[in-house]
Amino acid sequence: MAVLDPIKLVITNYQGDGEILIGENNPEAADKGGTREIPFSKELWIEREDFMEEPAKKWFRLAPGAMVRLKFAYIVKCESFVKDADGNVTEVHCTYIPESKSGNDTSGIHVKGTIHWVSTKHAKTAEVRLYDRLFSVVSPDAEEGDFKEYLNPNSKEVLSNVYIEPALAEATLGTGYQFIRKGYFCLDKDSTTDHLVFNRVVSLKDGWKG
Repeated sequence: MAVLDPIKLVITNYQGDGEILIGENNPEAADKGGTREIPFSKELWIEREDFMEEPAKKWFRLAPGAMVRLKFAYIVKCESFVKDADGNVTEVHCTYIPESKSGNDTSGIHVKGTIHWVSTKHAKTAEVRLYDRLFSVVSPDAEEGDFKEYLNPNSKEVLSNVYIEPALAEATLGTGYQFIRKGYFCLDKDSTTDHLVFNRVVSLKDGWKG
């Protein structure tokens, strides 16, 4: 799990220093992919896009009064949120259902949405490079004018402070990793022990129209 555009989620009724949860490395082949330990705590990083102050129709993620499942963890309910002086949401405050733990859910509560997260206390940081198509059209050589006019200005986006779960700190060159809901990534050769760099190889959604 990796959070590319973070805001903080605080579980106000969670007690203790945290716990270790178990996640499958390959949910589609859980018996073959093995598992990993994922630290969980009272404060988490979640994606900014997973909260909406005024939810749209058929919105299944976090909003005031809405419930969602945290991947591999618990069901939480949004109780309130905090904004900064510019009106940007900086924190989402939730309560959790202790009986809703993944793999041992006895709560009887069913939610439609699941979001990923990273524990703030245990998160590692990384640089992430998002690559897109070099050109904004399918065949620049078939268009009028200079082909350079069709260069995609957003063909590379660099995110300098992405939060990743601790297991990704052990990533190796040549191995592919799926960041849940974000795409497929590989470790860049520029990475060092103190500065991890991941490149997106394939996105999960293809917006190409051609």
